[in-house]
Formats: sequence, structure tokens, C-alpha cells
Amino acid sequence: MLLPKTNIKEKLIKAKLKNYTSEENRLKEVYSILANVDNEFKRIEENISISNGTPKNNFNIDLLDHSRIFHINEIKQICIDYRLRFLDTKYFKGEIPAEGLSKIKTLEKEHKLEIKGFKIIAPSKLFKLEDKDDPLLFAPIGNGYHYLVHQWGNDLHPLRKVLMWPFKGMVNLSVLVLLLSFFVTLLIPEGLFSKSNSTAEFWIINFFMFKCIASVVIFYGFALGKNFNPEIWNSKYFNS
Repeated sequence: MLLPKTNIKEKLIKAKLKNYTSEENRLKEVYSILANVDNEFKRIEENISISNGTPKNNFNIDLLDHSRIFHINEIKQICIDYRLRFLDTKYFKGEIPAEGLSKIKTLEKEHKLEIKGFKIIAPSKLFKLEDKDDPLLFAPIGNGYHYLVHQWGNDLHPLRKVLMWPFKGMVNLSVLVLLLSFFVTLLIPEGLFSKSNSTAEFWIINFFMFKCIASVVIFYGFALGKNFNPEIWNSKYFNS
């Protein structure tokens, strides 16, 4: 006589019937759990949206991943190199993904606290900046240290650091303008301005090109209210 095969689904149904008196009670319990989760996420989202730069959260340091702890000086340097901003999450116009909210909830449960004062590293275009491609969400620990809670989105362009180098300061921008004026001068056909081609004439044209390019750069900077990376990395204003 052959023994019948075991149907796991049927076994699960039988086990469920032993533990629950009715399907209605089970659904009530599930709804209660989901409601609690939704309330927790709503509370976390409110803390993110009204972030006011809380100086510290009382984390249990022994439970933190030390590789995710960063000092404000390290954050500042990265923001300057890549022309990013480090601001309270209340200025962030994007959405925090569900995975990020879950990580916050897990951290709060592990450390038995309510995390506040969130900050984000992101390009300026992702913030609702006051006038007059990869966010990182941080929670303050204290004494200038911040804990990286979650990272999402696309990585930055591999050449972003190089492209943002001229905006690190006046010296960098001046070097770029000098190089541009030199290469533009090389592109000018010989004999365009005079029949003789001399070194003196080359440097006179180069000086003229430098003034033209510098004027355009200065006009662009003033017209759009742009500033150098060290001045904007933690500024909440658009025209900075």
C-alpha cells in the first residue's frame, strides 16, 4: 500500500486552524500589524520633513557600523570636491525610499530611540533651496560626527570631480581661464591680424582672449548668482 504524498499547503492550513479560532481574528491581527507599521513610517517621515539639525542622537556606539560613521570635515571635503550640498532633510524635494524608512525603523528599534535631525548629501537640484545623481541620508551622532543611514539613486558621473574642480576657488577658475585662452589663441589662423607672426603678437592675442573669456565667466557668475564650492556646501540659499 502506497502512502499518500504530503501536501505542505494543506498542512499549513491545518496548523493555522489549530492556532486561530477564525479567519476574521487573523485578519484583524494582520490589519493591526500593518497599521502599526504605517504609523511608524508616518512618524519617521514627519521627523524627516521637519528636520531642524538636531545636534545628536543617543546611539549605542557598540551597535553602529563604524565604517558608516563620518566626521563633518570629511563630509565637507567631499561636498566641495563634487559640488554637493549637505543640508537638513526638510529642504530635500525628492522622496525617501521605503528601504530607507525601514532602515531608520530598524535602527530605532536596535538603539531604543527616536532618531531626529536627519541630513542629506545631494546635488543642489535635489533640494528646495530658499531664494533671498545620488543622495545620502545621515543622522547626527554628536561632536561633528554623522551616521550614514541609507544611500539610494544613481552614482555620480565619474568625471564630476574633474568637472567641478574649477569651482573650488578663484585660483582654480583662473587657471582654467588661462588654459582656455591659450588653446583658443592656438586655434586662431596665422596672419589673421597681421602679416608677421611673432611671439609678441601671440601673447598679445592670448591676453585679449583671456580678457574676453574672463569677462564671460564673471558675467555668468554674477548674473546667475553662482559661488564657489566651499561657500555653498552647507548653504540653504539658491543664489549662493
